[in-house]
Amino acid sequence: MSLDSRHIQLMDTTLRDGEQTQGVAFTPTEKVSIAKALLQFLRVDRIEVASARVSEGEREAVSEINQWARQEGFADRVEVLGFVDHTRSVDWIKSTGGKVINLLAKGSEKHCREQLGKTLEQHSADVLQTITYAHEQGLKVNIYLEDWSNGYQDSRDYVYGLVDRLQHSRVSHFMLPDTLGVMAPDEVFASLNDMCQRYPELQFDFHPHNDYGLATANVMAAVRAGVRAVHCTINCLGERAGNASLAEVAVVLRDKMGMQLAIDESHLVRISNMVENFSGKRIADNAPIVGADVFTQTAGIHADGDQKGGLYKTRLGPERFSRTRSYALGKMSGKASLKKNLEQLEVNLSEEDQKKVLARIVSLGDSKQTITTDDLPFIIADVLESKSYQHIKLLACSINSGLDLQSTVSLRVKVRGDKHQATGAGSGGFDAFIDAISKVMAKYDFTLPKLADFEIRIPKGGHASALTESVITWDCGNELRKTRGVHVNQVFAGILATLKLINIQLHEMECGQTIGKAK
Repeated sequence: MSLDSRHIQLMDTTLRDGEQTQGVAFTPTEKVSIAKALLQFLRVDRIEVASARVSEGEREAVSEINQWARQEGFADRVEVLGFVDHTRSVDWIKSTGGKVINLLAKGSEKHCREQLGKTLEQHSADVLQTITYAHEQGLKVNIYLEDWSNGYQDSRDYVYGLVDRLQHSRVSHFMLPDTLGVMAPDEVFASLNDMCQRYPELQFDFHPHNDYGLATANVMAAVRAGVRAVHCTINCLGERAGNASLAEVAVVLRDKMGMQLAIDESHLVRISNMVENFSGKRIADNAPIVGADVFTQTAGIHADGDQKGGLYKTRLGPERFSRTRSYALGKMSGKASLKKNLEQLEVNLSEEDQKKVLARIVSLGDSKQTITTDDLPFIIADVLESKSYQHIKLLACSINSGLDLQSTVSLRVKVRGDKHQATGAGSGGFDAFIDAISKVMAKYDFTLPKLADFEIRIPKGGHASALTESVITWDCGNELRKTRGVHVNQVFAGILATLKLINIQLHEMECGQTIGKAK
């Protein structure tokens, strides 16, 4: 079979090897949920769900997974790691309704000699004894050659000798792990190509680790060498630097090597999120395929290129993974980025209003790295209701607050061209600001109206980093007035709303209009 037409099996070991990640321990219910998602929705070829004889909780989870798998026709695709202990691992797996044992043998002479204190002949005999018993109990047998990468490098004769003794024992998959993640792609290709050429009748799997950040590249080398099955985990979970990312491996094998895969890519992100939540291990926002930001264009020039002809799009389109492309708003934004977001909101703004909104976005970008589409309605409302009055301008403001301590404010403002400094104290940051700004405005015979209402909002479903909108209702005597402020910091959102009210009233004073005074 030619390289370009091969089907590559993906075996997911998130629930076994991935659970060796520091601090990760899935509950039985979580294990069952992940197993079902991997087989039923993502459609991986095989899953490795546990190690035998670990705990009663593990037995419970594996039993439930196997019961479900039998009902759905997946029984032979659920695998459990077992040990060279003759009957014990086999009996444990059998008691859970399991059909496949992945037997852990010593793939390096050093491990065999120093950890077991046995010769190749003695260890081989033990392995064959366990294999024979597993077959008698109706189990399918795969075998891991633990630390194979070091074993192959240090003592190939040992590796060849072990495989020679096991090759006729009806082992379905010989699984070759780079247990400590020490190999580079050229080493992977040379060693696996040798194994595939030397034993053309055997089915080899490659099990990489990511210690050098080469796991995905090593998978490519393994497939090029003739391997037909590779092991991965969701979100790179695994001991130390983790295993190969299933999302990365799947996409690379399809796009860069033309391999045939069974998985349904549209479920990659959903299952990544599930594992992220259950494991408590957060993935980076820029993690390939599944990261929060990987389909977000930040630079305005990229948004412009997409607007004019899809110039910055590749085969890794978001729709392929049931995602959407977004255009981040911030200090690097251009009008194309804004237009893309306005289209998503179905909002039409004039060119002049777009310029005002974009200027506000760029200004906010200095204090908030990115602004989301959810933040945008706050900014639009704030800008469109704003007048360009600059009677008062905040130059600097420092707020100090503490638990069970009075808050203090130190500020500098410019009022009608004159600069003033003031300090204030209060029960909170905003209260302290009101105290300070009132001292400045008293010099202009100006008294702030009383607050009738004070609202703080963030966008629906917003995160802790979302923009904050403050809407203040002021009692101006003969009328109620509302002003709005938008900022990443909720206290400063209230401050901006207050300055807007002062600007409006100072403008009215200059125009000779009567204004309401605080009572």
